[in-house]
Amino acid sequence: MRGVSFLYRVAICDDEEKQRELVKSILITLSIKTNIDFEIELFGSGEQLVSHYERSETPFHILILDIEMGGINGIQTARKIRELNNLDEQIIFLTSYPEYMVESFDVMTFQYLIKPIAPSILEEKMIKIYQYFQALDKKFMVIKSTYEEIVLKYDDLISIQAAKSLTIKSKLHFITTNQTYESKGIISDYALALKGCNFLQIHRSIIINLLHVKKFSSGVVLMSNGLELPIGRSKINEVKDTYTKFMIMKVD
Repeated sequence: MRGVSFLYRVAICDDEEKQRELVKSILITLSIKTNIDFEIELFGSGEQLVSHYERSETPFHILILDIEMGGINGIQTARKIRELNNLDEQIIFLTSYPEYMVESFDVMTFQYLIKPIAPSILEEKMIKIYQYFQALDKKFMVIKSTYEEIVLKYDDLISIQAAKSLTIKSKLHFITTNQTYESKGIISDYALALKGCNFLQIHRSIIINLLHVKKFSSGVVLMSNGLELPIGRSKINEVKDTYTKFMIMKVD
């Protein structure tokens, strides 16, 4: 995974178009200077951004939220997104009023910037967030879909399954808590790379995340998304043994 360029998804949410474009231009300049890749989406209201999450669309790594917006403000927006169990997003609040700072602590703010935004300070904060994600890179994987590279968090990944396809060789389905992604690869290569990270190959065409196992019964495993997956006959004892050890470690 190291050496692969991550694409960091950033939501800029501000009801002033001029401010949205300013922040976007700062990030584009930073990307050119540092080779940090951003995929930027603009939102004109907190309601629009919350709606994006309510539709279970692809989440963001970084949220840059203006606090003073018509409708729900930036802090309320962040709170609603957190209530939808999106706890990994790093948040930067922008405001003209420092007194909001204390109120924003309960939504796990990463940074807090006073307007007018100094490009150098926003750049510095974004680099810190980038370094934070780099420190977590062992908890993420990058897969290549048809059109883009996608960053997946290990904990969100339920299973990896080989998919039969007449047109695509070595097609894989990466099933997460939000959606299913298609990519190409060899199951055994992923099983090796993910060894020691709570993943286990239970069948020649299936890898599961032990964190998402609900129960085992008669040759199948029930996952947190309700999917029943078959255990290869030759792997039943290994799977039971590994899962028992995993549960003991979890209790400890």
